[in-house]
Amino acid sequence: MFDKPLLSVDNWPVVVICVGMLAAAVIDWWKFKVPNKLTFPLILTGWVLGLANNLGLEAGDGGFGAALFGTALGCALLIPVYAIGGMGAGDVKMTMGFGSWIGAFYGIEAGTGVIFWAFCTGAVVGGVIGFGMILARSQFRQNAQHLREILGDIFKASGIGEIAEKANNRRSRWHRLPYGVPLCIGFLGYLMYVHNFNF
Repeated sequence: MFDKPLLSVDNWPVVVICVGMLAAAVIDWWKFKVPNKLTFPLILTGWVLGLANNLGLEAGDGGFGAALFGTALGCALLIPVYAIGGMGAGDVKMTMGFGSWIGAFYGIEAGTGVIFWAFCTGAVVGGVIGFGMILARSQFRQNAQHLREILGDIFKASGIGEIAEKANNRRSRWHRLPYGVPLCIGFLGYLMYVHNFNF
């Protein structure tokens, strides 16, 4: 599958999930929220694709189990950050939808690598964008204080619930980053990379 152009007819499930990720990123940029009416259909249709592959569709190398595994992996990668208030639930479900389709299309073995490295790419892009926002606003002392408070919460709080509560209390002082945008850039960028930028 990696030797075929990313946007080829044979890779139509990849085209579908790319469109879904772009839609999620645009909505997150606009409303700072990725809606359930987009994320849940992405997750469920990825499962349907996997099941259809089990029944002979042959629109990918993965089946229903691979789609479920991709969904779980997408959740596992982001749930720790969500649990401490670092991003919204929509971002987690967006990644679960990506994982669902990628698992169904590439299978467990290849799909695991794509999901993991696409997430890592998105995290790096998010860090770069966040650092750029800090530089643009020149509020280094305020951001350093936020970082100290977050690290202090992680090491001193009695549990994840307390960390999340304190993070939510600080949310009004944060410079918000619609994390669906860097995630989308990471997902699509990594997919282009593994297909050797062959469209």
